[in-house]
Amino acid sequence: MTYNIITKKFSLSDSSKNKILSKVKRLDKFFDDNSNECKIIVSEFKDDIIVEITFRYKGFIIRAEDKNRDLLTAVDNCLSAIDRQIRKNKTKLSKRLRGGGFDQYVAITPEPEPIEEETEFKIIKTKTISAKPMMPEEAILQMNMLGHSFFIFNNPDTMTPNIVYKRKDGNYALIELDE
Repeated sequence: MTYNIITKKFSLSDSSKNKILSKVKRLDKFFDDNSNECKIIVSEFKDDIIVEITFRYKGFIIRAEDKNRDLLTAVDNCLSAIDRQIRKNKTKLSKRLRGGGFDQYVAITPEPEPIEEETEFKIIKTKTISAKPMMPEEAILQMNMLGHSFFIFNNPDTMTPNIVYKRKDGNYALIELDE
């Protein structure tokens, strides 16, 4: 597995990087070959440290993010969230993950709490919208007036559907669909 530690507005000592890597490598038991990648992003926002861990493996992404004052606590929280995601979706992921990876996990873990497995996704509501042509700034204004966390619109310059959404850090992001 390839590990990349990226820091933003933050510097890590080599010992901290080694501690993070030793914690993250515990999840290697779920993956079978070296064609996967793990990206660890560490940044600082006000007094908190934000850790984002992303695993890319055979076409799917497992990601977790945590904000905490302590670096290693944030890493532990991310890893436990990723572990929960893998356990929750283990039947779906077992075709792509190493076959015996879960056997070792079950043998090590003492009586885990029961997790409901979703066999299929249930759509409870369907909405039809007309994506009106507007600039991204106007779409953000409209989104805020509606109290939504995202808004779909057509970009008048390219006449393609776009999506704006509010990020966790309070900023906005734009998704442009490629046709």
